[in-house]
Amino acid sequence: MKIVSKLDLSNIPDLTEERIVEQLLESRAIEDKATFLAPPDPFSLSIADFGFSEEIEQTVSLLTEIKKKKQKIVVYTDYDADGITGGTILWETLHLLGFDVMPYVPHRKHEGYGFSQKGIDTVKKEFDPALIISVDHGITAREKIAYAKSIGIDVIVTDHHLAPEILPDQAQAIFHIPALSGSGVAYFFSKMVFEKFGDPHSPQYEKLKQNFGCDYTAIASIGTIADLVPLLGASRSLVTFGLQAFNTLKRPGLTALLKDAGIEGKPITPFEVGFMIAPRINAVGRLEHALDALRLLCTTSEDRAQQLAAKIGEQNSLRQDLVKEAVIEAKGAVEAKKSQGELPHILILKSDSWHEGIMGLIASKLVEAYARPVIIMTKNDGYYKGSARSISTFHITNFLRSLQKEYLIDAGGHKQAAGFSIHEDNVAAFIQAVEQQGNLLLKTADLIPQMETDIHIPLNVISKKIVSGIQVLQPFGIGNPQPVFSSEAVITDAKLFGKKNDHLRIFFQTPGNTLRSPLECIAFGKADLFYTLPKGQTITIAYQPEINTWNGREKVQARFLALMAQDD
Repeated sequence: MKIVSKLDLSNIPDLTEERIVEQLLESRAIEDKATFLAPPDPFSLSIADFGFSEEIEQTVSLLTEIKKKKQKIVVYTDYDADGITGGTILWETLHLLGFDVMPYVPHRKHEGYGFSQKGIDTVKKEFDPALIISVDHGITAREKIAYAKSIGIDVIVTDHHLAPEILPDQAQAIFHIPALSGSGVAYFFSKMVFEKFGDPHSPQYEKLKQNFGCDYTAIASIGTIADLVPLLGASRSLVTFGLQAFNTLKRPGLTALLKDAGIEGKPITPFEVGFMIAPRINAVGRLEHALDALRLLCTTSEDRAQQLAAKIGEQNSLRQDLVKEAVIEAKGAVEAKKSQGELPHILILKSDSWHEGIMGLIASKLVEAYARPVIIMTKNDGYYKGSARSISTFHITNFLRSLQKEYLIDAGGHKQAAGFSIHEDNVAAFIQAVEQQGNLLLKTADLIPQMETDIHIPLNVISKKIVSGIQVLQPFGIGNPQPVFSSEAVITDAKLFGKKNDHLRIFFQTPGNTLRSPLECIAFGKADLFYTLPKGQTITIAYQPEINTWNGREKVQARFLALMAQDD
């Protein structure tokens, strides 16, 4: 592992937390530092801040007519955590405002991502709506929206995904905001509808006003963190206030979800959302039907909430087992390929047995293991569905779209995550094209595992005051990651711990300085390093310092990330 630093402050005397925070803000190109450090309440923001004056007028006119005629609306949302949370906010807002509205979540396996003719036909048959409002999809669904229009259904698109060259011009209005998550767009769209249609004399008015100040910010923060949206601007506002809202909300579904995850009553940070809350919401859509996740977030019954939360917890455990088994199989296939020669610069694997709901998770694990983009495909009714994950320097969605015309049915996503479908007759040629193009576009140097740290400092600078000082930058996430430091160090001791001795506790000291206590670093899941640690040597380490609180006592501890020998 190669460790490089953006900035070296190792020779700065009397380094303070203010200086470190200032340098971090500069390196992250934060221009409005005051607003970044004290983001505005999202309730004070509006979707009009992003433009859309004409779209807002069209939406209000259409909704006014629909309400007058007592026609039905369908909120057609994606099945992942971002779509489910955004769909929850929009459906509940319309429902509490007195609209005749139903949620619709497509089945991942039988209908796939976003709009499909099958899904639109089902919506027409079951609900016969005058209007469909999409959440977290639709910007690429030009043909599907035209089809909905042809059978008498208007469509409003709310989305944040990468837009195609030709937008769906048959839509009544398009609210496309790439800087937000799907749930973020849904939050501000829903707030606009509330402000236009909310009656201050209605018993539901205060409830909705409270929801937009509390519950809906918490729900939108889940989708924003889960979809890896940069925590900047309005997204930072949503997550900052959303995480705070977890302390006071009394929504039965979220309360039951937190209890099932074992984090009820604890401070909720992006870590808890990204690794404990969002995966549970995602698990339902990956393995069964995501409508249960939406039901959980919307239910007002505590008994129903507990039942659904328990079911979702079971699905999450099953999902974890399936991923573990599939990753072992996938790594075996990669190692077999490796034994035959050099690995292609883009790994692409297919299987007829992998559950399509876990393809992205398999791909993510392989990206971590092999430091290159990964594409995973599985068969479904004469077609293959694919999920791709990438390294930070390679735009996987643009790459797939460059091959779409010749090989793919569709493709969409973000810089580091994408999904697509392909006819089985094109799979062999597609694999060959991916490997050939990948070897041309990515050089061997691009695939060397490298960790970039924010600042290189002496290890003995780390103190409770320094670590507490950088917490002003929270919440951490994409676009504002938890700061990573690097330092020269010597290992003084190491111990295995955990029920299975699968974690490692390493103690580091500043070279030549034995006056201060060593810094304790925790390396989760890295017990295999224990037998190869270069004890007694001066090395470079990458780590994230934190304040550990136990039995009312605080101490500085760090999350170990990587080490590099001096000759690497």
